[in-house]
Amino acid sequence: IFFLPKFHYKLNFIKQCWGYAKHIYCLNPESSCEDHLKNYALAALDSVSLVSMQQFANRSHQFMDVYSCGLNKRQAAWASRKYHGYCVSSESLMDKLKKAHIV
Repeated sequence: IFFLPKFHYKLNFIKQCWGYAKHIYCLNPESSCEDHLKNYALAALDSVSLVSMQQFANRSHQFMDVYSCGLNKRQAAWASRKYHGYCVSSESLMDKLKKAHIV
């Protein structure tokens, strides 16, 4: 079963991809021409590369992994930032959280 709680955007990589595309779209100059807006939207969606999608999916997976250890939202955000790319046991993670005064 794939665990995706609906209440946090960091757990859904599709929303991260959409947010990235919206950011790229907003970098374009304002226009009232519908053709320009359509081209800007398509270019923004095309700018989300497969590598970016994989990075968003990995970030979501890391956040879900620490969240599944029983951490609350604040603790999970801290742990996923702090231990980005590292394998950490839940016991040592809880010790680190206590030392950082997050528990």
